Amino acid sequence: MRRLVQPWLAVVLALLVATSMSPSASASRAGEAYAVAGPSTITLTGHGYGHGHGMSQYGAEGAARAGLTWQQIIDFYYPGTSWGEHRGSIKVWITGDTSDDVAVSARSGLKVTRLAPRKTWTLPANGAKQWRINGLSGGRSQLQFRKSGSWRTWKAFRGSGQFSSANNKLTLRTPAGPKTYRGRLRSALVTPGGAARDTVNVLSLESYLRGVVPLEIPALWSADAVRAQSVAARTYAAKERADRRGSHYQICDTTACQVYGGFDVEHPAATQAIQDTARQGLFYEGEPAFTQFSSSNGGFSSAGSVPYLVAKEDPYDGWSGNTNHTWAVTLSDRDFEKHYPQIGDLTSIEVVERDGNGDWGGRVEDMTLVGSRSRVALSGDTLRSLMGLKSSWFTFSVAPLQARNSAARDR
Repeated sequence: MRRLVQPWLAVVLALLVATSMSPSASASRAGEAYAVAGPSTITLTGHGYGHGHGMSQYGAEGAARAGLTWQQIIDFYYPGTSWGEHRGSIKVWITGDTSDDVAVSARSGLKVTRLAPRKTWTLPANGAKQWRINGLSGGRSQLQFRKSGSWRTWKAFRGSGQFSSANNKLTLRTPAGPKTYRGRLRSALVTPGGAARDTVNVLSLESYLRGVVPLEIPALWSADAVRAQSVAARTYAAKERADRRGSHYQICDTTACQVYGGFDVEHPAATQAIQDTARQGLFYEGEPAFTQFSSSNGGFSSAGSVPYLVAKEDPYDGWSGNTNHTWAVTLSDRDFEKHYPQIGDLTSIEVVERDGNGDWGGRVEDMTLVGSRSRVALSGDTLRSLMGLKSSWFTFSVAPLQARNSAARDR
């Protein structure tokens, strides 16, 4: 939600800022200006880590410590959603396997399946150390094995194929080393008839979560916090799956989606939390809910793209163990000038608009860097990305930098 400042209030605020570099909190801070007179240190004090939509993971832990159950935690962070069950399988793009083949370690019971028309072959115990499905032009696949040295072809077929095993585990050979996954490993065509392939892990939603939850939240946190994370991650995956029904993959394994590490990262406590909440998830208007979450909202969640991702005060985020609730970073005027050299010497930082929620008027939405030659408009999120800040919820304080050579700005 944006809160616009009346023109007279903007003038008053600008005058107040001009006389003090440590402005007090207010409901809205449009019109802030921070003068930079010569070489300076610029300290940003902020709240939270991440976008602040939906569940705060530190907040979930704080809520669990305060006695809330996992159901109550979820209801607090996703108001207006309804409960239901998410079942079935999911297709996960393994982004770290960057080649056009899918190579796995040989093991007993190893099988390969051509997807269409469907046919399965049990691979022989022929002394091979590795097997791979190699993508060829025209949408063809080559099934090969290697004992030592070069690869030898065992069979060729048209279309995509996938590996499976008797114990439902496969060790994928990636450029970064071997990694073990549950389920099947598919050599998926990126485009029909092409040679390019993506490695896709196809497995049950519940098995998938075993490789997600311990990477998204400390597995040994309060059980109800880890259970809440299981529900949020399950629902997030179900939403991604629903939105990409026709794609060769439905979710990726990085922070662009949610982090997934396969069998190697599983933790007993996280697995127990997943089992405790088995299949439980959220819906909105009959579809899986978009259950975004972030590390810390700093004490006030931010409004998201859907009605149930609301902006509201969070009393649970600020417990003593949350080092992301409040943070500070000290930069210099040069740090700003190197990203925007066209402005010349930085002379002022102006905060044009905030979201109106929490300390200092909330997260920075729009701001301007004013220099000796020009000015540049940018968002709080842009500054966050450029400077490696934890969030877009911050304020500024400026102090003269005594140590820099006075001639250093003659450039």
